[in-house]
Amino acid sequence: MRRTFDVIVLGSGISGLTAAIILREKGLNVVVVTKEKEIAETNTNRAQGGIIAKKNGDSFADLRDDILKAGGGYNRIDAVELLAEKGPGFVFDFLIDKIGVDFSKTAGGELDYTEEAAHSTRRVLHYEDRTGDKIERKLIAYCQKIGVEILTEFTAVDLITNEHHSDDIQELYEEREVMGVYALNNASGEVFTFFSHHVILATGGIGNLYQHTTNLPSATGDGLSMAYRAGAEIINAEFVQFHPTSFFHKDIKRFLISESLRGEGARLVNSSGEEFMINYAPNLKDLAPRDVVSRAIYEEMGKVGAEYMLLEIAPFYQGSEPLKKRFSKIHETCLKGGIDISKEAIPIVPAAHYFCGGVKVDLKGRSSLKNLYAIGEVSCTGVHGANRLASTSLLEGLLWAKFTADEITEKERKINKNRFAKIPDWQEPEHIEDFDPLLLVQDWKAIQMTMWNYAGIIRTQKGLMRAKADLEYYSHRIFKFYKTARLDKTIIELRNAVINASIIVNAALRNTKSSGCHFIK
Repeated sequence: MRRTFDVIVLGSGISGLTAAIILREKGLNVVVVTKEKEIAETNTNRAQGGIIAKKNGDSFADLRDDILKAGGGYNRIDAVELLAEKGPGFVFDFLIDKIGVDFSKTAGGELDYTEEAAHSTRRVLHYEDRTGDKIERKLIAYCQKIGVEILTEFTAVDLITNEHHSDDIQELYEEREVMGVYALNNASGEVFTFFSHHVILATGGIGNLYQHTTNLPSATGDGLSMAYRAGAEIINAEFVQFHPTSFFHKDIKRFLISESLRGEGARLVNSSGEEFMINYAPNLKDLAPRDVVSRAIYEEMGKVGAEYMLLEIAPFYQGSEPLKKRFSKIHETCLKGGIDISKEAIPIVPAAHYFCGGVKVDLKGRSSLKNLYAIGEVSCTGVHGANRLASTSLLEGLLWAKFTADEITEKERKINKNRFAKIPDWQEPEHIEDFDPLLLVQDWKAIQMTMWNYAGIIRTQKGLMRAKADLEYYSHRIFKFYKTARLDKTIIELRNAVINASIIVNAALRNTKSSGCHFIK
């Protein structure tokens, strides 16, 4: 099937849905595509802590300086300044006033601002510890109200480019540009040809490349891999942020213990109940930047051969709301795992959380390829530098969605429809082979262990070289298999994963100096 749109948005998190809303209300024919069965199945939905917002007494300069300090000198300064100037107010203009997100309030009816690590003031709005879930549901409801088309269970296979896909030889001599997407209908197995004048990547992060992650299983970096194969510029890929505190439990996986617990007084302790962050960050202690805290926990685990450390909140909590209400989701989830956070310390382990690198974009979300934009975690605006400041990610995704949508509507550039006609439909291999699912599971585990052991929290040149060699072996096998296999969501994700793992490892090898999330020992 062939369809044409003004804009295709790949991904249904905060950045994708925000862009779609703005574009739709400007009269454009926009479609949101997600590989998931449920629209809300996104990393946005899992965000607990909150989003930076405008607050009396806070300043542009203070927010800018906090972001730059956390970013270790790798930030793009004009992007940071743009976010600090325009972002906090847009939370009110768009999320609160337009979409209707009702953030948590104090007993006196005022908005409740919380604190997170490396912030110089309490400037983070939240809804209990379910902020992302609240925002996601409000965005979906608004999309449905204004008639945004959303296609679920469609997995993007490849970006369509003129040079690579057109039957017109003359396109070889033109500037490379993106003209749409090949997308697999997960249910039927048919690959659709979706044309568009603009494509926005809002596909999220790469957390599932690692053994321990707070991300969804679907966080395989599909947009990053597609952009790379199409020839877009990728930067800062060595900077993978690990969240210091994910729930360590044999049955409950991928659950984040929000940094806002430490903002509300929680402290990290070892099995003997001894606080240890004073040894690693004497001034900021438990509220040190995430890379510092993650390495500290990793080192403490290594000293005694422990699989986890502990986070204690009950003795230190001084919030206005009861602990069980303020952190209702964390309380409920931990209770299912046999831990009552109002009485017991929480077993925690660092986990891959956020990708600070990505598709290089400018201040309007434009990539190095014509017609291709990237927003949210798949992009690299330069805001985060070498290490993301807590609660900037939702804000960056929200704000750059606006910048990108505004850019597209202002330009109103159209591709001549005769050029679309020269693009063939997806070609299946002549000889299709069925696959053994166990082989895919094995390859996935191998990639995740390789990345965790050699390209994780603490890296060495020797370890990264080992990772590079192992990934080259996996790549050869996976690519060969991909060319003859019946196309399937799992196979597409596996190919993307091994490509992205190699991108990260190669970037880490090129950067021989430790900074932020990238720590060479």
